[in-house]
Amino acid sequence: MTSINLTARLGLNASLLRDRITTLGEQISTGRKGSTYSTIGADAPRAMDLRAEIGRRDTYEKTIDQTLGKIRVSQDVLDRIGAVAEKFLANSAKLLGAAKPEEIQIQAGQAEAAMIEVATLLNEQFGGEYLFGGSDSRNPPIPKPLDIMKSGMGREIKKEVGKLNATNVADVTTATKALAKSDAADTTPFSAFLSTGIGKTEPRVSILGSDNDRVSYGIHANRNAAVVSSGETTESWARDLLRGLASIAGLTPEKAQLGDSYVNFVTTVRNGLKSSVDALALERGSLGVTEARLQTIGAHHKIVSTTLRLQLSNLEEVDMAQTMTSFQTTQTQLEASYRAIGIAQQLSLTRFL
Repeated sequence: MTSINLTARLGLNASLLRDRITTLGEQISTGRKGSTYSTIGADAPRAMDLRAEIGRRDTYEKTIDQTLGKIRVSQDVLDRIGAVAEKFLANSAKLLGAAKPEEIQIQAGQAEAAMIEVATLLNEQFGGEYLFGGSDSRNPPIPKPLDIMKSGMGREIKKEVGKLNATNVADVTTATKALAKSDAADTTPFSAFLSTGIGKTEPRVSILGSDNDRVSYGIHANRNAAVVSSGETTESWARDLLRGLASIAGLTPEKAQLGDSYVNFVTTVRNGLKSSVDALALERGSLGVTEARLQTIGAHHKIVSTTLRLQLSNLEEVDMAQTMTSFQTTQTQLEASYRAIGIAQQLSLTRFL
Protein backbone atom coordinates (compact mmCIF):
# COMPACT_ATOMS: atom_id res chain seq x y z
CA MET A 1 0.00 0.00 0.00
CA THR A 2 2.90 2.27 0.87
CA SER A 3 4.47 1.63 -2.55
CA ILE A 4 1.20 2.47 -4.24
CA ASN A 5 0.96 5.80 -2.37
CA LEU A 6 4.59 6.57 -3.25
CA THR A 7 3.94 5.89 -6.92
CA ALA A 8 0.93 8.19 -6.86
CA ARG A 9 2.93 10.96 -5.22
CA LEU A 10 5.74 10.53 -7.73
CA GLY A 11 3.22 10.62 -10.57
CA LEU A 12 1.73 13.88 -9.27
CA ASN A 13 5.19 15.37 -8.95
CA ALA A 14 6.01 14.35 -12.51
CA SER A 15 2.80 15.96 -13.73
CA LEU A 16 3.72 19.21 -11.98
CA LEU A 17 7.21 19.06 -13.48
CA ARG A 18 5.74 18.53 -16.97
CA ASP A 19 3.51 21.59 -16.51
CA ARG A 20 6.54 23.55 -15.32
CA ILE A 21 8.52 22.48 -18.40
CA THR A 22 5.64 23.51 -20.67
CA THR A 23 5.49 26.95 -19.03
CA LEU A 24 9.26 27.41 -19.20
CA GLY A 25 9.30 26.28 -22.83
CA GLU A 26 6.70 28.87 -23.74
CA GLN A 27 8.66 31.54 -21.87
CA ILE A 28 11.82 30.62 -23.75
CA SER A 29 9.91 30.71 -27.04
CA THR A 30 8.17 34.06 -26.46
CA GLY A 31 10.52 35.74 -24.00
CA ARG A 32 7.48 36.67 -21.90
CA LYS A 33 6.33 35.47 -18.50
CA GLY A 34 2.93 34.62 -19.92
CA SER A 35 0.20 35.60 -22.35
CA THR A 36 -2.07 37.24 -19.76
CA TYR A 37 -1.62 39.90 -17.12
CA SER A 38 -2.38 37.32 -14.41
CA THR A 39 1.13 35.91 -14.88
CA ILE A 40 2.72 39.07 -13.48
CA GLY A 41 0.37 39.40 -10.53
CA ALA A 42 0.50 42.70 -8.63
CA ASP A 43 2.54 44.31 -11.45
CA ALA A 44 -0.39 44.02 -13.88
CA PRO A 45 -1.81 47.56 -13.31
CA ARG A 46 1.64 49.08 -13.80
CA ALA A 47 2.15 47.09 -16.99
CA MET A 48 -1.22 48.26 -18.34
CA ASP A 49 -0.30 51.89 -17.66
CA LEU A 50 3.07 51.46 -19.34
CA ARG A 51 1.50 49.91 -22.44
CA ALA A 52 -1.02 52.74 -22.70
CA GLU A 53 1.71 55.37 -22.39
CA ILE A 54 3.91 53.61 -24.96
CA GLY A 55 0.96 53.41 -27.37
CA ARG A 56 0.23 57.11 -26.91
CA ARG A 57 3.80 58.12 -27.59
CA ASP A 58 4.03 55.76 -30.57
CA THR A 59 1.01 57.56 -32.04
CA TYR A 60 2.73 60.91 -31.56
CA GLU A 61 5.89 59.56 -33.20
CA LYS A 62 4.02 58.24 -36.25
CA THR A 63 2.11 61.51 -36.65
CA ILE A 64 5.31 63.53 -36.39
CA ASP A 65 7.11 61.28 -38.90
CA GLN A 66 4.28 61.71 -41.41
CA THR A 67 4.25 65.47 -40.87
CA LEU A 68 8.01 65.70 -41.31
CA GLY A 69 7.59 63.99 -44.67
CA LYS A 70 5.05 66.63 -45.70
CA ILE A 71 7.31 69.42 -44.47
CA ARG A 72 10.30 68.11 -46.42
CA VAL A 73 8.29 67.99 -49.64
CA SER A 74 6.86 71.44 -48.92
CA GLN A 75 10.36 72.77 -48.36
CA ASP A 76 11.46 71.32 -51.68
CA VAL A 77 8.53 73.03 -53.41
CA LEU A 78 9.29 76.36 -51.73
CA ASP A 79 12.94 76.03 -52.75
CA ARG A 80 11.95 75.48 -56.39
CA ILE A 81 9.44 78.35 -56.36
CA GLY A 82 12.08 80.53 -54.71
CA ALA A 83 14.51 79.66 -57.50
CA VAL A 84 11.93 80.80 -60.07
CA ALA A 85 11.38 84.09 -58.23
CA GLU A 86 15.12 84.72 -57.89
CA LYS A 87 15.69 83.94 -61.56
CA PHE A 88 13.11 86.44 -62.78
CA LEU A 89 14.22 89.06 -60.27
CA ALA A 90 17.72 88.77 -61.72
CA ASN A 91 16.55 88.58 -65.35
CA SER A 92 14.24 91.58 -64.97
CA ALA A 93 17.37 93.75 -64.91
CA LYS A 94 17.79 92.87 -68.58
CA LEU A 95 14.49 94.60 -69.28
CA LEU A 96 15.84 97.95 -68.08
CA GLY A 97 18.07 100.38 -69.92
CA ALA A 98 18.41 99.80 -73.63
CA ALA A 99 16.40 96.59 -73.61
CA LYS A 100 16.57 94.74 -76.89
CA PRO A 101 13.23 93.77 -78.44
CA GLU A 102 14.20 90.09 -78.58
CA GLU A 103 15.12 90.11 -74.88
CA ILE A 104 11.67 91.45 -73.97
CA GLN A 105 10.03 88.75 -76.08
CA ILE A 106 12.21 86.03 -74.53
CA GLN A 107 11.44 87.16 -70.98
CA ALA A 108 7.72 87.44 -71.73
CA GLY A 109 7.59 83.90 -73.10
CA GLN A 110 9.60 82.49 -70.20
CA ALA A 111 7.35 84.28 -67.71
CA GLU A 112 4.26 82.54 -69.09
CA ALA A 113 5.98 79.15 -68.77
CA ALA A 114 7.10 80.05 -65.25
CA MET A 115 3.52 80.86 -64.20
CA ILE A 116 2.46 77.37 -65.20
CA GLU A 117 5.44 75.91 -63.34
CA VAL A 118 4.63 77.84 -60.15
CA ALA A 119 0.95 76.91 -60.34
CA THR A 120 1.87 73.25 -60.83
CA LEU A 121 4.28 73.34 -57.88
CA LEU A 122 1.60 74.81 -55.63
CA ASN A 123 -0.47 71.72 -56.48
CA GLU A 124 2.19 69.37 -55.08
CA GLN A 125 0.85 66.32 -53.25
CA PHE A 126 2.11 64.03 -50.51
CA GLY A 127 0.35 60.76 -49.81
CA GLY A 128 -2.61 61.85 -51.94
CA GLU A 129 -3.01 65.15 -50.07
CA TYR A 130 -2.46 68.60 -51.58
CA LEU A 131 0.12 70.29 -49.39
CA PHE A 132 -0.92 73.88 -50.09
CA GLY A 133 -4.69 73.44 -50.03
CA GLY A 134 -5.30 74.02 -46.32
CA SER A 135 -7.84 71.66 -44.77
CA ASP A 136 -9.25 70.98 -48.26
CA SER A 137 -6.36 68.60 -48.90
CA ARG A 138 -8.23 66.41 -51.38
CA ASN A 139 -8.66 69.13 -54.01
CA PRO A 140 -6.01 71.17 -55.86
CA PRO A 141 -5.47 74.73 -54.60
CA ILE A 142 -5.15 75.84 -58.24
CA PRO A 143 -7.79 73.89 -60.20
CA LYS A 144 -6.38 74.67 -63.67
CA PRO A 145 -2.62 75.20 -63.40
CA LEU A 146 -1.95 74.75 -67.12
CA ASP A 147 -4.47 77.47 -67.94
CA ILE A 148 -3.33 79.99 -65.36
CA MET A 149 -2.55 82.61 -68.02
CA LYS A 150 -6.16 82.24 -69.15
CA SER A 151 -7.47 82.82 -65.63
CA GLY A 152 -8.99 86.21 -64.87
CA MET A 153 -5.84 87.24 -63.02
CA GLY A 154 -3.38 86.19 -65.72
CA ARG A 155 -5.50 87.40 -68.61
CA GLU A 156 -6.48 90.75 -67.09
CA ILE A 157 -3.00 91.62 -65.80
CA LYS A 158 -1.62 90.99 -69.25
CA LYS A 159 -4.37 93.20 -70.67
CA GLU A 160 -3.59 96.00 -68.21
CA VAL A 161 0.09 95.90 -69.13
CA GLY A 162 -0.96 96.21 -72.76
CA LYS A 163 -2.58 99.55 -71.86
CA LEU A 164 0.68 100.97 -70.49
CA ASN A 165 1.55 104.40 -71.89
CA ALA A 166 3.59 107.44 -70.91
CA THR A 167 1.06 108.74 -68.38
CA ASN A 168 -0.70 105.80 -66.70
CA VAL A 169 2.04 103.80 -64.95
CA ALA A 170 0.47 104.27 -61.51
CA ASP A 171 -2.96 103.24 -62.76
CA VAL A 172 -1.61 100.10 -64.42
CA THR A 173 0.42 98.99 -61.38
CA THR A 174 -2.55 99.65 -59.09
CA ALA A 175 -4.76 97.59 -61.38
CA THR A 176 -2.33 94.66 -61.54
CA LYS A 177 -2.04 94.60 -57.74
CA ALA A 178 -5.81 94.63 -57.34
CA LEU A 179 -6.16 91.76 -59.82
CA ALA A 180 -3.47 89.71 -58.03
CA LYS A 181 -5.17 90.28 -54.65
CA SER A 182 -8.68 89.56 -55.90
CA ASP A 183 -10.59 86.52 -54.64
CA ALA A 184 -13.42 87.02 -57.13
CA ALA A 185 -14.43 83.78 -58.80
CA ASP A 186 -13.90 85.16 -62.30
CA THR A 187 -10.44 86.52 -61.42
CA THR A 188 -8.48 84.38 -58.96
CA PRO A 189 -6.74 81.20 -60.16
CA PHE A 190 -7.04 79.74 -56.66
CA SER A 191 -9.75 77.30 -55.59
CA ALA A 192 -13.12 78.46 -54.34
CA PHE A 193 -12.30 76.91 -50.96
CA LEU A 194 -9.17 79.03 -50.51
CA SER A 195 -10.86 82.16 -51.85
CA THR A 196 -14.14 82.13 -49.93
CA GLY A 197 -15.67 81.02 -46.66
CA ILE A 198 -13.73 79.06 -44.09
CA GLY A 199 -10.78 78.40 -46.38
CA LYS A 200 -10.08 82.11 -46.63
CA THR A 201 -9.56 82.59 -42.91
CA GLU A 202 -8.94 79.15 -41.41
CA PRO A 203 -5.77 78.66 -39.35
CA ARG A 204 -2.83 76.72 -40.66
CA VAL A 205 -2.95 72.92 -40.64
CA SER A 206 -1.35 71.69 -37.42
CA ILE A 207 -0.73 68.60 -35.30
CA LEU A 208 -0.40 67.81 -31.62
CA GLY A 209 3.30 67.12 -31.19
CA SER A 210 2.68 66.17 -27.57
CA ASP A 211 0.11 66.86 -24.88
CA ASN A 212 -1.11 70.47 -25.22
CA ASP A 213 1.64 71.30 -27.73
CA ARG A 214 0.07 72.07 -31.10
CA VAL A 215 2.50 72.75 -33.95
CA SER A 216 1.37 74.59 -37.07
CA TYR A 217 3.07 73.63 -40.34
CA GLY A 218 0.57 74.02 -43.21
CA ILE A 219 0.84 76.71 -45.90
CA HIS A 220 -2.07 77.97 -47.98
CA ALA A 221 -1.22 78.55 -51.61
CA ASN A 222 -2.81 82.00 -51.76
CA ARG A 223 -1.53 83.56 -48.53
CA ASN A 224 1.50 83.75 -46.30
CA ALA A 225 1.77 81.37 -43.38
CA ALA A 226 4.32 82.57 -40.84
CA VAL A 227 5.68 85.78 -42.40
CA VAL A 228 4.54 89.28 -43.32
CA SER A 229 5.50 90.57 -46.77
CA SER A 230 6.84 94.08 -47.12
CA GLY A 231 7.57 96.51 -49.92
CA GLU A 232 5.66 96.33 -53.21
CA THR A 233 3.34 93.52 -52.19
CA THR A 234 -0.11 92.00 -52.29
CA GLU A 235 0.72 90.61 -48.81
CA SER A 236 1.21 87.16 -50.33
CA TRP A 237 4.50 85.91 -51.77
CA ALA A 238 2.64 83.60 -54.17
CA ARG A 239 0.41 86.39 -55.48
CA ASP A 240 3.41 88.75 -55.73
CA LEU A 241 5.27 86.21 -57.84
CA LEU A 242 2.32 85.46 -60.10
CA ARG A 243 1.63 89.19 -60.50
CA GLY A 244 5.25 89.83 -61.48
CA LEU A 245 5.34 86.95 -63.96
CA ALA A 246 2.01 87.94 -65.54
CA SER A 247 3.24 91.55 -65.83
CA ILE A 248 6.43 90.47 -67.60
CA ALA A 249 4.38 88.16 -69.82
CA GLY A 250 2.32 91.20 -70.89
CA LEU A 251 5.33 93.24 -72.03
CA THR A 252 5.95 93.80 -75.73
CA PRO A 253 9.02 95.36 -77.42
CA GLU A 254 7.29 98.67 -78.25
CA LYS A 255 6.74 99.36 -74.53
CA ALA A 256 10.47 100.01 -74.17
CA GLN A 257 9.94 103.16 -76.27
CA LEU A 258 7.95 104.73 -73.43
CA GLY A 259 11.18 105.78 -71.72
CA ASP A 260 10.85 106.61 -68.02
CA SER A 261 7.32 105.27 -67.83
CA TYR A 262 8.54 101.87 -69.02
CA VAL A 263 11.48 101.96 -66.60
CA ASN A 264 9.21 102.90 -63.71
CA PHE A 265 6.82 100.07 -64.54
CA VAL A 266 9.59 97.45 -64.78
CA THR A 267 11.09 98.76 -61.55
CA THR A 268 7.74 98.27 -59.82
CA VAL A 269 7.59 94.72 -61.20
CA ARG A 270 11.11 94.07 -59.90
CA ASN A 271 10.19 95.41 -56.48
CA GLY A 272 7.20 93.06 -56.37
CA LEU A 273 9.43 90.13 -57.32
CA LYS A 274 11.91 91.14 -54.62
CA SER A 275 9.11 91.17 -52.06
CA SER A 276 8.22 87.64 -53.14
CA VAL A 277 11.84 86.48 -52.93
CA ASP A 278 12.33 88.00 -49.47
CA ALA A 279 9.07 86.63 -48.03
CA LEU A 280 9.73 83.19 -49.51
CA ALA A 281 13.15 83.07 -47.86
CA LEU A 282 11.57 83.90 -44.51
CA GLU A 283 8.79 81.34 -45.06
CA ARG A 284 11.31 78.63 -45.83
CA GLY A 285 13.31 79.57 -42.75
CA SER A 286 10.23 79.48 -40.55
CA LEU A 287 9.23 76.07 -41.89
CA GLY A 288 12.78 74.86 -41.21
CA VAL A 289 12.42 75.96 -37.59
CA THR A 290 9.14 74.03 -37.37
CA GLU A 291 10.82 70.97 -38.85
CA ALA A 292 13.62 71.14 -36.27
CA ARG A 293 11.08 71.59 -33.47
CA LEU A 294 9.13 68.50 -34.52
CA GLN A 295 12.34 66.48 -34.85
CA THR A 296 13.23 67.43 -31.28
CA ILE A 297 9.77 66.50 -30.00
CA GLY A 298 9.85 63.22 -31.90
CA ALA A 299 13.31 62.37 -30.54
CA HIS A 300 12.05 63.04 -27.00
CA HIS A 301 9.10 60.68 -27.52
CA LYS A 302 11.48 58.02 -28.80
CA ILE A 303 13.79 58.34 -25.78
CA VAL A 304 10.89 58.18 -23.32
CA SER A 305 9.34 55.23 -25.18
CA THR A 306 12.63 53.34 -24.98
CA THR A 307 12.73 53.89 -21.22
CA LEU A 308 9.10 52.82 -20.82
CA ARG A 309 9.67 49.68 -22.92
CA LEU A 310 12.60 48.75 -20.69
CA GLN A 311 10.38 49.14 -17.62
CA LEU A 312 7.65 47.05 -19.24
CA SER A 313 10.20 44.44 -20.23
CA ASN A 314 11.31 44.12 -16.63
CA LEU A 315 7.71 43.43 -15.64
CA GLU A 316 6.58 41.13 -18.47
CA GLU A 317 9.67 39.44 -19.85
CA VAL A 318 11.77 36.67 -18.39
CA ASP A 319 15.49 36.54 -17.70
CA MET A 320 16.36 34.22 -20.57
CA ALA A 321 19.53 32.78 -19.05
CA GLN A 322 17.79 32.08 -15.75
CA THR A 323 14.77 30.59 -17.51
CA MET A 324 16.88 28.25 -19.64
CA THR A 325 18.75 27.13 -16.53
CA SER A 326 15.41 26.45 -14.80
CA PHE A 327 14.21 24.55 -17.87
CA GLN A 328 17.29 22.31 -17.87
CA THR A 329 17.05 21.76 -14.11
CA THR A 330 13.36 20.87 -14.35
CA GLN A 331 14.10 18.44 -17.21
CA THR A 332 16.68 16.71 -15.02
CA GLN A 333 14.19 16.55 -12.16
CA LEU A 334 11.52 15.10 -14.44
CA GLU A 335 13.87 12.43 -15.73
CA ALA A 336 14.76 11.54 -12.14
CA SER A 337 11.05 11.44 -11.30
CA TYR A 338 10.42 9.02 -14.14
CA ARG A 339 13.23 6.77 -12.89
CA ALA A 340 11.83 6.91 -9.34
CA ILE A 341 8.38 5.99 -10.63
CA GLY A 342 9.89 3.03 -12.46
CA ILE A 343 11.66 1.82 -9.32
CA ALA A 344 8.50 2.30 -7.22
CA GLN A 345 6.45 0.33 -9.70
CA GLN A 346 8.99 -2.52 -9.66
CA LEU A 347 8.89 -2.59 -5.85
CA SER A 348 5.11 -2.67 -5.88
CA LEU A 349 5.09 -5.53 -8.41
CA THR A 350 7.67 -7.53 -6.39
CA ARG A 351 5.59 -7.14 -3.21
CA PHE A 352 2.45 -8.17 -5.11
CA LEU A 353 4.18 -11.34 -6.35
